[in-house]
Amino acid sequence: MTTMADNVERSASDRERLVAVFGGTGFLGRRVVRHLLAHGFAVRAASRHPERIQTLFGKDQPGLQAVAADAHEETAVAMALAGAYGAVNAVSLYVEHGRETFSAVHVEAAARIARLARDAGVERLVHVSGIGADAGSPSPYIRARGRGELAVRQAFPDATLIRPTVMFGAGDAFLTILVRLVRILPLYPLFGSGETKLQPAYVEDVAEAIARVLESPAGAASVCYEIGGPRVYTYQELLHSIADAIGTRVRTVPVPFALWQVLARGAEFLPGAPLTRHQIALLRLDTITSGAWPGLQELSITPQALEVIVPQVVGRTINAR
Repeated sequence: MTTMADNVERSASDRERLVAVFGGTGFLGRRVVRHLLAHGFAVRAASRHPERIQTLFGKDQPGLQAVAADAHEETAVAMALAGAYGAVNAVSLYVEHGRETFSAVHVEAAARIARLARDAGVERLVHVSGIGADAGSPSPYIRARGRGELAVRQAFPDATLIRPTVMFGAGDAFLTILVRLVRILPLYPLFGSGETKLQPAYVEDVAEAIARVLESPAGAASVCYEIGGPRVYTYQELLHSIADAIGTRVRTVPVPFALWQVLARGAEFLPGAPLTRHQIALLRLDTITSGAWPGLQELSITPQALEVIVPQVVGRTINAR
């Protein structure tokens, strides 16, 4: 593994294959790094915690640089983008705390990365957003995602937007929690009637999609991809599918959203905010692909089924005890 100082002078051929990944140690970002390396790209993983790169990828991973970069800091972002052919913004935030607000991360930082990428001569920018991003949404999270997309496209008009549905995979904060709760709760409280629709996407499929977008010829990639899994579930169907996959049964009981909002208000004061009002608002909405944009099929990727990954998650939860 090399450092920024080792790469001050880069040849034209190096630039053509160097991609800066912001959020390179995150749940999605670390997978993006791996898939880009597998596709033959050189990768500059930019993170506030660059020391984690060595833990994740080993000390001497060929083609990988680790750099410290806070998406809020102009100089650090510019340095991470210097000499890069492409860039991926995989920085995300699901719970606000301190200066880490939805607006600061999904709008201001996203616009900063896009603007500085343009100024640095970066040719390809991939911005990771989310299904249903809408600048006019009453939900602060969804509204910030939508405003972020607009800000990115204004600063870097040729940016490609990646809108994944809720992602699952080893070490996630979605499927792992559901597996644990299905196994231990005698009665599972549903969000509302449990009819909200979801189309979970395997995180490795999303990462591979990003790598293929960057590998495609300039001008060939779509302006937006919606990435979803192979099946649409209602929330209740998803719980039963997980229960079947781990060989158990789940009993459910509807809980009104109004009561969940009250519970979430109190939970926001707990360490780590295990439940927030923003999350409850999201669970009222269907998170499925619209069909208006290309997705995994157009990138020749066969989506992985959630049921196939459940045994891996079960194994991790048992080992974590």
